Amino acid sequence: MGRGRLEAFSDGVIAILITILVLELKVPQGSDLSALLPLLPVFLSYALSFVYLAIYWNNHHHLLHATQRVTGGILWANLHLLFWLSLISFATAWMGENHFSATPTALYGFVLLMAAIAYWILQRTIISDQRVAPLLAQAIGRDLKGNVSPLMYAVAIPLRYYDQRLSQGMYTLVALMWLIPDRRITRVLRSN
Repeated sequence: MGRGRLEAFSDGVIAILITILVLELKVPQGSDLSALLPLLPVFLSYALSFVYLAIYWNNHHHLLHATQRVTGGILWANLHLLFWLSLISFATAWMGENHFSATPTALYGFVLLMAAIAYWILQRTIISDQRVAPLLAQAIGRDLKGNVSPLMYAVAIPLRYYDQRLSQGMYTLVALMWLIPDRRITRVLRSN
């Protein structure tokens, strides 16, 4: 199987997930700007999750661009990633509605951690099966951001019960780290 069908399916799922996220933003009851203030935690949760889904979509696109064929293992690894990404909207809503309280925010971090692990599994599954695996493996390299991100989530989850701002800051820092487009795959594939 070629990568087109997998790419289209994944793009559709991620588009739906972004749509579900925005549906959690409710219209305020008042008509002045102060009516928006209670919605700030919900909006901030939405914005962070939108950025995360956009980052995954972008990196997923580049990863699949380097994929020559799709195997059953790649299909299941991709579905595993989409499963964890689909839980972002639930965790986002719970976290925002509860003004970043400890347990909902820890769950949010757990979902991010599992999505990062699922993406790593997808990368490794593709690398192990592709004729271009040496190029993809070269492009990914040591993958500093990919290795640091799950560690930061793993630290931020329990930290959430002790230092709310530091934990939330770590989730935001990981998103900011990945916001800078990762062109390693594109660069290596173009040069060969």
